[in-house]
Amino acid sequence: MEWIQEEGRRTPVAGVADVIVAGGGPAGVCAAVAAARSGADTLLLEAGGCLGGMWTAGCLGWLLDGMDKPKDSLPGELIAALNERGQMKEKAFDVEAMKLFLEEWCMASGVRLRYFTTLADVIKENDRVTHAVTVSKSGREAWRGKVFIDCTGDGDLGFLAGNPYEMGHPEHGRCQPMSLLALLSGMDPEEVLPYTSQGTWSEIAERFAALLREDGYQPSYQGRALFHLGGRLFFLMANHQYGVSGISADDLTAATIRARAEINRQVATLKKHGGIWKDVQLVATAEKIGVRESRRLQGRYKVTLEDLVEGKRHEDAVARVTFGIDVHQLQGGGKNQIDKAPVKSQPYDVPLRALVSANLENLLFAGRCISGDFFAHSSYRVTGNAARFGEAAGRLAALSCRLEIPVADVNFNAVKEELSK
Repeated sequence: MEWIQEEGRRTPVAGVADVIVAGGGPAGVCAAVAAARSGADTLLLEAGGCLGGMWTAGCLGWLLDGMDKPKDSLPGELIAALNERGQMKEKAFDVEAMKLFLEEWCMASGVRLRYFTTLADVIKENDRVTHAVTVSKSGREAWRGKVFIDCTGDGDLGFLAGNPYEMGHPEHGRCQPMSLLALLSGMDPEEVLPYTSQGTWSEIAERFAALLREDGYQPSYQGRALFHLGGRLFFLMANHQYGVSGISADDLTAATIRARAEINRQVATLKKHGGIWKDVQLVATAEKIGVRESRRLQGRYKVTLEDLVEGKRHEDAVARVTFGIDVHQLQGGGKNQIDKAPVKSQPYDVPLRALVSANLENLLFAGRCISGDFFAHSSYRVTGNAARFGEAAGRLAALSCRLEIPVADVNFNAVKEELSK
């Protein structure tokens, strides 16, 4: 590999905050809101141009494993607010309404937002992170904070800070495939019920996959793929991108290009069927491809497959996870669906310790990059859990700032009290 040597440079400190959250997805938004409401001066840095991550930029208009979270939690508050606005039905929500709500929510809570700002490096002193370094149209900048929360999904901040991590299946290192989602319109919800909700999961999946097969083409994903969002709007998840890494820009680029081409082919194929599909329209493909798995940062506790089998409970529980083991087929071929779970899982707790860095005294993480093994991650990684993890991390971060002690030294009862406010 060819290298260059950059001359020494000075980077301006663009801002200072008590709590700095990297990543504005479900975990990041809830972390920022929770920290700000607990009295911390909070800055949220987001690489894109909206909040919500996979909920919005990813076109995933469903809140998975979030409907049974406590009504007084931030996920519960979010659901109630969208319901009151008529913008949510069961677990489905209006993607554009979610973008607006999350911005209003953050600003009303006192969170400072910075879009179009990408994490590039961190500065440390001993076992503390002192600054997050970013790049943007404003140039290279540093942000000084007391506590940092990694909500990037990929564990970028933790990685740059030297937090140990694991990635992929323990036997061969392969990660779950990515999927690019799309929004479709032009179909009558009643007429397409056989392809969205009538019958077993496998029956629904096979009916829809059969529509897409043509001239030897087999969809790269053939599980249940069409989901109703309300009105005449649906989201489509009918592709898998195998053998790609969520921490490789080259892989992300290639996977997105392949997936977008496949989605357009699938929509054209549906149109050819005529009838209930004659007016189907591709409204949008997601700006952000769905990365199911990348780095799992090492914390003070590691959630494991054994926890799921046992239905493990913890005194410092921050979320009760009910979503099952969900490993999408790791290699193409065959049915291209979801692998059979190795064991039957029970509802289980994720403890606060799984959100606390193993080696840095002021680093927390929330979302799918928390500390766990391959199979546990496939269960807790969905957005409803990510939001609850973020809320807990935000409360803990604010308490750490207030008490001026490392995050791991904060008594969980104090965090629990904050979570119940």
